Amino acid sequence: MRLREAYTPPRVELAIIAESPPASGKYFYDDSGKVSEPLFAALMQHVGFKNDPPTTKADGLRRFQAKGWVVVDATYEPVNKLSDLKKTELIKRDYPSLCRDLDSLGRPELVIIKANVCRLLDAVLVRDGFSVLNRGTVVYFPGFGRQAEFHRQFAYVLKRASEYDG
Repeated sequence: MRLREAYTPPRVELAIIAESPPASGKYFYDDSGKVSEPLFAALMQHVGFKNDPPTTKADGLRRFQAKGWVVVDATYEPVNKLSDLKKTELIKRDYPSLCRDLDSLGRPELVIIKANVCRLLDAVLVRDGFSVLNRGTVVYFPGFGRQAEFHRQFAYVLKRASEYDG
């Protein structure tokens, strides 16, 4: 979360909820990372870098910030190498922290990504008064051969909510 602070827009329009920072350390907001990191590269296509990717992560993060978007993790404990049961436990455990984080960002509209996170959080976030744009639509993580599905699903969710301009 500390790395996100430098790139948090003054007014957050959209929070994209991901699972967790990866165990590899390739965190979305680590501007020393590579622009080819799966989540970063995928989201850059939705903020105006469709045919010309940013040359640095910092450039892309500034564009992301200017769009009014942030990435928030359901848990900040890396879970990608854990069992599904343990992932679920940790995400449920950290749900109150996620809600506090979203409250501190002004309760922006939300898009949840990654199938397990969509299934775990969509209904409970809606129940707790958050505006979840997915409305039951699963958005797969843009890795492991699912990049095309991610782009189609992500664009569909935003278009359905009349937020998507590109």
